Amino acid sequence: MVPPDDILGVIPTWLGVYILSLLMFGCATFILYRRVFSLILLGKPVDRFDQPLKRIVGAIPLILGQSKVLQRVSLKNDLAGLAHFLILWGFLSFFLSYLVFIYGDSISPSFSTTIFTETGVKAFAIYLDIVAALFLLVLVWAALRRWVATPKRLSFDLTQKWDAAIILILIGLLMGLSILTEATYVAAGGNGPTAAAIIGSAIGESFNNFGIEEGVAGGLHAAAWWAHLLVILVFAVYIPMSKHMHLICAPISFLLRDLEPMGTLPNATDLESSEVFGAAKIQDFTWKELLDGYACAVCGRCTDNCPANISGKTLSPMHIVENLKEHVLDVGPTILRGHDAQDSRPLVGPWITEESLWDCLTCGACEEECPVGVEHIDTIVDMRRNLVMEKAEMPETAMNVLTNMEQRGHPWRGTTYTRTDWAEGLDIKRLSEHPEAEVLFWVGCTAALEQRSQAIARSMVSVLKRANVNFAILGDEERCTGDPARRMGNEYLYQTLAKQNIEILARYDVKKVLTICPHCFNTIKNEYPHLGGNYEVVHYSEFVADLIRDGKIKPLATINATVAYHDSCYLGRHNDVYDAPREIAQSIPGVKLVEMERNRERGFCCGAGGGHMWIEESRGRRVNHIRTQQVAETGADTVAVSCPFCLQMFVEGVDSVESANKTQVRDLLEILDESLTPPNQ
Repeated sequence: MVPPDDILGVIPTWLGVYILSLLMFGCATFILYRRVFSLILLGKPVDRFDQPLKRIVGAIPLILGQSKVLQRVSLKNDLAGLAHFLILWGFLSFFLSYLVFIYGDSISPSFSTTIFTETGVKAFAIYLDIVAALFLLVLVWAALRRWVATPKRLSFDLTQKWDAAIILILIGLLMGLSILTEATYVAAGGNGPTAAAIIGSAIGESFNNFGIEEGVAGGLHAAAWWAHLLVILVFAVYIPMSKHMHLICAPISFLLRDLEPMGTLPNATDLESSEVFGAAKIQDFTWKELLDGYACAVCGRCTDNCPANISGKTLSPMHIVENLKEHVLDVGPTILRGHDAQDSRPLVGPWITEESLWDCLTCGACEEECPVGVEHIDTIVDMRRNLVMEKAEMPETAMNVLTNMEQRGHPWRGTTYTRTDWAEGLDIKRLSEHPEAEVLFWVGCTAALEQRSQAIARSMVSVLKRANVNFAILGDEERCTGDPARRMGNEYLYQTLAKQNIEILARYDVKKVLTICPHCFNTIKNEYPHLGGNYEVVHYSEFVADLIRDGKIKPLATINATVAYHDSCYLGRHNDVYDAPREIAQSIPGVKLVEMERNRERGFCCGAGGGHMWIEESRGRRVNHIRTQQVAETGADTVAVSCPFCLQMFVEGVDSVESANKTQVRDLLEILDESLTPPNQ
């Protein structure tokens, strides 16, 4: 884009460009600070500046490679990610062209050829010309897709706002004016490397054929060039006032992402000295949680993949972060002025309902799908903490569980079993009598105290003994890890239980912990280190897969079964353990492993996470019934799990959903243990 001549033959073009840009970018910066960063800084501090090299290196594929945006691209279902990728790189290309052709060439006409050489400028001009045309086609497709053939994730109220239309119009104007500028330049007799633009040149020549004189074309060229610049500057001012703030905040969100596994909740501040527990006001959230609202692209992916929302609950992760942002915009300025209006205009209630907070399963589907690095779970649990610890407001079923954990050290109200009843007759040593054990088998509350799940613990012991593993259990000294209390929002109870367990493990100098339950696994491995409990923690699926690989156990008996394996959220998404359970299943003679449509990273929650093993669902269809139906669609006769919670949910789901030919519900350990037993024994 060759700059036009001086303005009115008096004012140099470069002076007009830089004065106008200074005014508009100054305005954009002011809006950006007042509407975004000054409000984000009202949040509590959180350390997200550690390991800078790891953060930068890890953010490159997320930002420039758009890896999260592209993860669900398919010709059959969704090409939006690919379109977004093309638009990003098109924008970066045009941004470079603005620096060179507008801000460089307006000062010195030879600037671009000095930077790129004449051949380079010619190639770049052709490239931009083609990109502009592709942009226009993509924009037409995007408009039709959003407002005509609307997919579910774009049908929400937030995704149907005219914000998106304004952005599409502005982008369309930029691309159209880019081509028009080149066309009128050629029609005005312009030459040089930029005149090589294929589409622009063709249109310019057609202008000449229609009889447009060079003088008129020159005037049109100047008008198009200045209009293009003006749209760029309007775009810059509009971005801080629109959902497209994610263009700025998403890269920041990726750079300042949580480097711990997804299932790790951050520790609450010192509970003994805290004046407020959890988050209800802007100042209670961390600045990263406030930043997430501005980073949100309002694409609907999180809500579209949320099991609670899919099942008809009120929870929408997108609305949680967006409504928090709107609350910040509503009352944040009053805080800056010294007159906090949050008491009369609260967050929970008008903006975010308690019901939606309790609907969350903490399964991580929202964070897995989010293309801009929003961390929904931390925000939701922070608000739960406030409801539970400040206001004592929670579902009755949650209160019953928390009371039981306080009084009995486990969540299973009404159980008649002790911590060791399941082990009768198995000759299992306690750590108190065998402190030299190499492995502590952490049984967990469900496998010890719930009748159906006790079979998993017995199978675990059978496998360990066959492999001659030197192990022991804590027995009556074991307490709940605190995971249910923490996910429900009772951070104080969690820390009390966790510290008790850490003290016991320290007494025995435990080094290696083997778990059955992914929730115990996640908590001890990822969250106990925050309180000083550092151990090698392994889930049985990885431990047993190693035993099979090393030849210490070998499945022998044929188990004729078509097995659909269900990925536990806290084992899979939260801790990236996908292959080991499948290796176990595939090692068993006769087992045919089939996959559900939603598997691995896209696995669908069983409905037990976030304390919902015990919290009754608020409305809609039960999540475990939906997952049970997904199993039935595979034609499998057995659903295999590697989590006692999942086992419970599928047992109830099969009993409720299936009327005939009941699908068997088994833990992988049970199937493996059966195969390890020779047929005649």
